Parts: sequence; C-alpha cells; structure tokens
Amino acid sequence: MDGLAWRGFADDDGVAPQGEASLTAPPEIGRVVEVGGGTARITLDGPSIQRLHGASGAEGIALAGEVGSQVKMRCGDFWLVANIRSLRLDSHDGDMIVAEIDFLGEGRPCATTGRLLDFRRGVTRYPMPGTRVCPAGHADMMQIFAAEDRPHIEIGTVYPTADVRGSLYIDSLLGRHFALVGSTGTGKSTSLALILHRICEMAPQGHIVMIDPHGEYPAAFEGYGELFDVDNLALPYWLLTFEEHAEVMINSAGAERQRDMDLLAKCLLAARQKSRAAEGISKLTCDSPIPYLLSDLLAFIVTDMGKLDRAGDTSSHMRLKTKIEELRTDPRYSFMFSGMLVADTMAATIARLFRLPTGGKPISIVDVSGVPSEITSVVVALLSRLVFDYAIWSRHETPRPILLICEEAHRYIPSDRVPGQSAVRRVLERIAKEGRKYGVSLGLITQRPSDLAEGVLSQCGTIIAMRLNNERDQAHVKAAMPEGARGFMETIPALRNRECVVCGEGASIPMRIAFDNLEENKRPASGDPLFSVLWKNQGGEAEMINRVIGRWRRQGR
Repeated sequence: MDGLAWRGFADDDGVAPQGEASLTAPPEIGRVVEVGGGTARITLDGPSIQRLHGASGAEGIALAGEVGSQVKMRCGDFWLVANIRSLRLDSHDGDMIVAEIDFLGEGRPCATTGRLLDFRRGVTRYPMPGTRVCPAGHADMMQIFAAEDRPHIEIGTVYPTADVRGSLYIDSLLGRHFALVGSTGTGKSTSLALILHRICEMAPQGHIVMIDPHGEYPAAFEGYGELFDVDNLALPYWLLTFEEHAEVMINSAGAERQRDMDLLAKCLLAARQKSRAAEGISKLTCDSPIPYLLSDLLAFIVTDMGKLDRAGDTSSHMRLKTKIEELRTDPRYSFMFSGMLVADTMAATIARLFRLPTGGKPISIVDVSGVPSEITSVVVALLSRLVFDYAIWSRHETPRPILLICEEAHRYIPSDRVPGQSAVRRVLERIAKEGRKYGVSLGLITQRPSDLAEGVLSQCGTIIAMRLNNERDQAHVKAAMPEGARGFMETIPALRNRECVVCGEGASIPMRIAFDNLEENKRPASGDPLFSVLWKNQGGEAEMINRVIGRWRRQGR
C-alpha cells in the first residue's frame, strides 16, 4: 500500500484520479474488509499511519488509527463515521493492522475539501468491503461533536483532541434521567458539581433537589443553593405515608409485625381524622398528608388497649407506645418529630425544598449525614416521594420540572441480592420508570452500579461512566449501554481521573471526555486526605479532643 496515505477523494464520486494527489482531500489509511449491523472490520496500513503521526500539522489527525480515534469512509453521497474499538496486527502481513470499528453516524462531504458536513447520529447506508478508510480530521471532529442549536452545556474536551468541546443536551439529559458512575477517587463528586454548576448557570430559575449522604456538597454550592441539614430541615412527621410510618415505628417481624401494622393503621387514621385540616375531606386515608398530634396517636393506642371487648394481649400496643415516646423525646429526631412541627406547614416546606420561587438559588442540598442511620432511608423516601407526588398533583398547573439527585444510589435502590424491601427503593424505582411523564428527572450517582436494582440503570437515558475498577461493575454498565457504545466500554478501566465516557440521549454520539477544571470554591469537600502532610501536624490535641467530644455529645456541628 505504498503511497496509499496520500490518495484522497477529490472528484464528485469520491475517487481521486489515478496518479494524482489531492492536497486538500483526506488521506487514505485503510480499507473495509467486513461489515456487520453496527460494526465493521477494517485493515489499516501501518506505514501510512506512521507517516501521518510524523507529519507536521496533518490537519489535526496526529492520533489517526489509534484506539478511541474516529475514522470515516465514503458511502454514496455520505461520509460514514466510526470509532476504532480495537487493534491487532495481521499475522500474514506485518505492515497491516486489523481494527474493529463501531459506526457512529453520517454526514455530507464537502465538494472541494472532502470534509464532513451536517453530521447526524445513526447510519442509513453501509459501506461495501473494499471501501477506502480515512482518518477524521480536526474540522471533521468539530462537526461530529458540534452541539447544534439545541440547549446544551459544555463540560470538557473530547478525546483525542485538545479543543473540541464535549457537550450534553440539557432537555435529553434531564428528560430521560441520567446516571454518573465511577470508582472511589476518580473525581465523581467534582464532576457532578461541575455538571450541576453548568446547569445552574444555564437555568438559574431551575428546581434541583440533591440528597447528600456525606455533607460534601454544601461547600460547593454555598451562595448558589439553599443548604439543609438536621438543624434547619424541619421535615414534619405527618408528611410520612403509612408505609413510611411503619418503617420508623415498627421493628417486629412475622405475625407480630402484621398485628402492629393493623393497630398503627387504625390509630393513625383516627388521629388524622381528628385534625381540623381533615374537615371536608371525604377520601381521607392513612397516607393523606394531614397534620396530626403524636399525643393524639398515643391516646388512640392507649384507648384501644383498654377496650373491654378487645381479644388478645397488649404487646403490640406497648411496642408502638414505647417507640413513639422514644421518637418524641430523643433529640436526634427533633428535625422530624418535634412538637413544633404540628402546624400545617406543607406549603412552606414544599416551597423551601423545591425552590419555588428560586430566589437566585436553584438547588437545594439536603445533607442527611446528621440524620440517625435508623431513619435515613425513610427521610430519603419522604423527600423523593414529595418530589414525585408534587409532580403528579401539579399536572394541571404551569409545569415546573424538578431534578432529583441521589448520591450513593446503591444504598437506596439495592439489587435483589440484598434482602428486604423499603419505601425508598419503591419510590425511586417508580420515579425511574414513570418520572419523566410527570416532569421529574432522576440523577443517580453511584460507585457500585452492580449493586443497583435490576433495570434501574437501563431506565437512565444517559450514562456518564468514569473509571470502574471492578469487573462486575463494568459488565453491569456495559449491559445498560446502547449497542453502538459498547466499544467505548473497553476504555473505561483505562480512563484517567476526571475522564468519562458519555453515551445515550444526552450526547450527540458516544464520546470520551476530559472534564474541565472546576474553580476551587465550587468543589465539594470530597478530596482525599494528604497523610504525608496531615501527619506532620502537632499541638493542640487536648483542645481538639474536647471540641470533638462536645459536638459528639450534642449530636451537632
């Protein structure tokens, strides 16, 4: 194939005249040898590629022929664009390289230069074996990854370029849910903060609720969002559904649990019916968000316990009575079970949490790190359900779509290997399946995608995958990726920190992106400790221990 590298497509049918070279046409580096539905096999000429690598200013194609780079081939009136998935040396010809490629899309060729124009995703025609293969140049890459006129945010640069911008389409990203996955230490939290800051800059009147299990994000959104923790959350207990009440108040199992639940359902309904807010409501149920007094609930339990016609023991009554009294008196639960939260503050609670109006702060960060571990899942369930229920009952109003970000999603939507069911799993699974119909977008962030419930990841229209070290996690994400993006999955173990592979509805085509640097004051407090530096600090240990013990005992910061 001597001289093959500099033969191009110059005339209208895409074939250069024999013996002539086109200085503006793209160089040829190989041929198609086999074609499948979404993939093909090509042979590349090693010496031609080496000459391109050594050429000065070869139209931005210094990485031509490498894994992850793009190639194009002429098919009728279109250029077909593909991504190189793998390379191997031809055993019969040491100068020939066999490559597997995945088709990405197609575009028109420029009549004078042969460059790509009007790129679009998907292919309508396939090349025949023997079709010439050319590298995608810089101008081609700009066209392939152009964000068109659709609303979008730019998050980084596309591999292997240094200046081609990688973008996410906001409406598709949020309208079909998204997942951000990556092993610990890959820059997942900082990358999420970057994406959310870009969204807030583009839509300052948006409505975002983030559930932060570790208290990492308040530092990243100070001044940009409203921050909630156990000190100011004020989440009324009466907003809980019966199922959520049972998860908090009932610890028994088997037949005893069923008796406890029957008793709780009867007394809870009676307590809600006693409320003045229940007047005029004919379809009142245990799940209705009607304010009631815990003292009324206790009174109905005690009254039922003392009935003369009641059969059986009073163990269920005593268990419920003891648990409710514990919730009332334990200061750790005061953000939810305080006597000050009896007033009908539902409107104010929804307005604060959902940023209605935004007041220049479109994101709510709910720090649940200070919530007692026994009820953390119930708090997350309540927050998630409020988002979903509000969306359902506001269908006849002016739409106010809400984005719900769930960090450490595998804790709340565990796979079937984890025994038991929970309210939070059911509500998040429902949002994943039905949320887009009502204007609720779900963002799932996890370091263990294989521990997510089956099917949840596949409900996400866009997957942003950072480096995953575990093979089971890699296989789980690969199974959820579109067929045309499977080749990109092979690069995930080799990604650097703060690099990702993006595929799905939110991206023009599957792409590998290096995230932009985020300003220091916008980064979450999730950096790794520098042991070599911190272990050099000395002095003040006694005062530090006293301060720590004080916060420990007060259960507050």
